[in-house]
Amino acid sequence: MSWDGSRRSILRFFFLVIVLLALFVEFGLSGASASANIRQLEEAPGQVVYQSRQTLTDQMGRSWQAIAFKRIRTDGSSHFYLRLVGFPGTAAIDRSQPLSIRNSMGQTLSAADASSQIFTDTHSPEPNVGQYDLQPLLPRLRAELPWHLDLSTTDEQTLTLPVPPSLVQEWHTLADL
Repeated sequence: MSWDGSRRSILRFFFLVIVLLALFVEFGLSGASASANIRQLEEAPGQVVYQSRQTLTDQMGRSWQAIAFKRIRTDGSSHFYLRLVGFPGTAAIDRSQPLSIRNSMGQTLSAADASSQIFTDTHSPEPNVGQYDLQPLLPRLRAELPWHLDLSTTDEQTLTLPVPPSLVQEWHTLADL
């Protein structure tokens, strides 16, 4: 084998190693981060909350915290909610409207507002925070599709928050705990 042939073989080997490392980083680390986003909190003896926190960006480039959580009460009952939190002054959520959840196949689901459960002062709730009941919708949220959350505001706008399939998969994992 000539020097050029050996050098080509060595270069191919290093190229293969680099490609394999890139694939490991892409798939190995991204898979590990999905489960690392689920937190467990004990709110009271026998009452546990599992939650996932992700940042979503609306069509205007504003960040929203999407907090999906499953609360398991002391009696064993549980429920699954999605809380959306924008920065103060971002938008005033119209709580008289459900959260619309739609996918790329044209399917649209509606999540009922459950914001009254989170505010101690119901006369002046935070306008940039909304909570929605995802429990009845979870079986219909297919994790292999991208979804969009359409959030109505009091100034009659609709904010759209894209939800990647990996986040929907994380919600399913959370719901199964």
